[in-house]
Amino acid sequence: MKPAYAVPTMQEIAGLPWNGMTVASLFSGCGGSSLGYKMQGFKVLWASEFIPLAAETYRANHADTILDTRDIRTVTAAEIMSATGLSAGQLDILDGSPPCSSFSVAGKRHKGWGETHRYSDKKQRTDDLFYEYARILRDLQPRAFVAENVTGLVTGRAKGYFLEILAALKQCGYRVKCRLLDAQWLGVPQARKRVIFVGVREDLQREPDHPQPLPYRYSLRDAFATLAAPIEPDCDITRFAIGREYNSTRIGQSSERYFNLRRADFSLPCPTITATGAEPAAAGVVHPTECRKFSIAELKRICAFPDDFVLCGAYEKQAERLGRAVPPVMMSHIARTIRDNILKG
Repeated sequence: MKPAYAVPTMQEIAGLPWNGMTVASLFSGCGGSSLGYKMQGFKVLWASEFIPLAAETYRANHADTILDTRDIRTVTAAEIMSATGLSAGQLDILDGSPPCSSFSVAGKRHKGWGETHRYSDKKQRTDDLFYEYARILRDLQPRAFVAENVTGLVTGRAKGYFLEILAALKQCGYRVKCRLLDAQWLGVPQARKRVIFVGVREDLQREPDHPQPLPYRYSLRDAFATLAAPIEPDCDITRFAIGREYNSTRIGQSSERYFNLRRADFSLPCPTITATGAEPAAAGVVHPTECRKFSIAELKRICAFPDDFVLCGAYEKQAERLGRAVPPVMMSHIARTIRDNILKG
């Protein structure tokens, strides 16, 4: 029988007993992954986030974690060890979600490789950040690691990058496996596919593992069943061209005119929530029966965040944070699998 959809509150998560294991997180965003680890009893000792508003949000929800806001290219494993009091090899998990806009399946993505582009509120090159992750992994030598990225990393011309990244991670001294996981089969009411690398240090003599899909999914109706929250005025799209297109787009279908404009269906998991669809005038996933984007309260449910998770900035910036984040409930399943099948014993 499918249990009712529920995400624990921040207070409930904070009250969970420590499982004795530690995590450090790179490219942490607003802290979705970190929250997933905490849901399974891990202690997140240190995190890194370069985007100011994302870092502000991270701080608001993870006050007990050391947060480094420098460009990751200037951070060293020695500094992480000094800050946490750990030596090389003592950390249990290194987590990370290198920014992935360079590998998006939309457009001629390869033409931007090697160049600096706007990413959220900063400009930076993003297609090389996986190698920064590997640099820190090599020197930190945690027992295991998890790295997340978009599905575009394993398709088309990006496959060459994928093979190089896989080789770089293995050369750090790890057994590595990569699988495509879909959040809708891991307790999240959203169809969100992500490439998940899991690595285990060679001396542990254990194989990487990924969570198995649940036998059920949650729909939007399940997610909103207990939600009664006011709707932000910034959600309204009636004054934009996509608003005029709304009525001619069927529930559960995409617009024929605007790429990415899609009306969700209450009876199904929500289509993928993206950062670029957060602005009211932009095409993206919209409410099934009302001519508007989803409210922040609704997006928290769709993205499997606690209702009391704090988000900073205006509506579109809050929505962007959720659209970029790894759903905490999805990461909690990954964290539990690594804890129980790899690190225990």
